Amino acid sequence: MAIKLVAGLGNPGRDYALTRHNLGWFVVDALARKHRLAWRAEDRFQAELARWDGPFGTRWLVKPQTFMNESGVGVGAVAGFFKLAVDAIAAVYDDVGLELGRVKVSVLGSDGGHNGVASLLQQLGGGFARYRLGIGPRLPPEIDLKDFVLSKFSSEQLTIIENKLESYVSGLELLLDRGADQAMNELNRKDPS
Repeated sequence: MAIKLVAGLGNPGRDYALTRHNLGWFVVDALARKHRLAWRAEDRFQAELARWDGPFGTRWLVKPQTFMNESGVGVGAVAGFFKLAVDAIAAVYDDVGLELGRVKVSVLGSDGGHNGVASLLQQLGGGFARYRLGIGPRLPPEIDLKDFVLSKFSSEQLTIIENKLESYVSGLELLLDRGADQAMNELNRKDPS
């Protein structure tokens, strides 16, 4: 099934802009900029939406505005409106279990302690593609997970992200254009450097 809906997970508001939990939004925003897509607020979906027309037909980029823990509400509303099956959806989000700079693609699995993914699973069920962006390791190790994901990247970490942004976007395009199996084969084994 071709992916028709790309959901970047994050939290709305300036306070969250450069936090680890908003890396999914950061990458989906970069994809939208590359293809000159315009975001518009869609209150009926509690989300921002961008329409992307191309040789693949129409795709939708979505940024839920419900805060991370309710991400599935906005994504589910958009998917329901456009009558999209769960395997036509890709979620782009931060993963504390992966080293900063790494990307991993998967389809199956639990929420891994990620409340946004838990909300997607609750609203959609399993079977959506997952484009996971590393934000680890959690330092210091004893920091509360919530405090870690809601803290801002350091300037050194932002430099790493800016240097990786083009490859994050091209990897996401690979997932969209060639499917999860091909993306897993090419991205999951790559060296993070």
